[in-house]
Amino acid sequence: MAQDPQTLRFYAEEAAAYTTRGQAASQPRLEAFLSHLPAGSAILELGCGAGQDSEFMLARGFKVRPTDGTPEIARAAEVRLGVPVATLLFGDLDESMTCDGIWANACLLHIPRAELPGILARIHAALTPGGVFYASFKAGEADGRDQFDRYYNYPSEDWLRGLYAALPWASVTLEAEHGSGYDKKPTDWLHVTAQKPRN
Repeated sequence: MAQDPQTLRFYAEEAAAYTTRGQAASQPRLEAFLSHLPAGSAILELGCGAGQDSEFMLARGFKVRPTDGTPEIARAAEVRLGVPVATLLFGDLDESMTCDGIWANACLLHIPRAELPGILARIHAALTPGGVFYASFKAGEADGRDQFDRYYNYPSEDWLRGLYAALPWASVTLEAEHGSGYDKKPTDWLHVTAQKPRN
């Protein structure tokens, strides 16, 4: 499955509100991610939401393929971006060395814990040698649901590091940050950037 049905239902029902709330692109994180990639690199965005991050990367000349797991949100992003936005559930990613970069901002945090290792393996397989992968998670100690009944895997730093260590990355950088989210509540975020070996 690799996606929680109640979480998908929330995004389908709230697609209009979610995609018109004026969310800004994650500029500092995007700039750090893009700095690892050659100009014009092919980037897959998972969970693109309203499309603001893909818009940022497209404007800088990167070949971006935005996707989202919710058809209603994918359609809204397509209107905004003027490029095709595929509906893609994480578990349906089945590619080999097609992406120089994979951007997954605040989306893999909805994958059930037991399925997250398999999704990370799929992402690793989709990256070209030297490819870069960014993802962000809401930190915690045990999985659970928020006030909207969305599922979160809520990893700790140690748990997440262990998960990434199971795959052959050349480097993994994890940064903790205080922030917020759609629910406007204080949130501890974990930002992970991993690079695949070049050979």
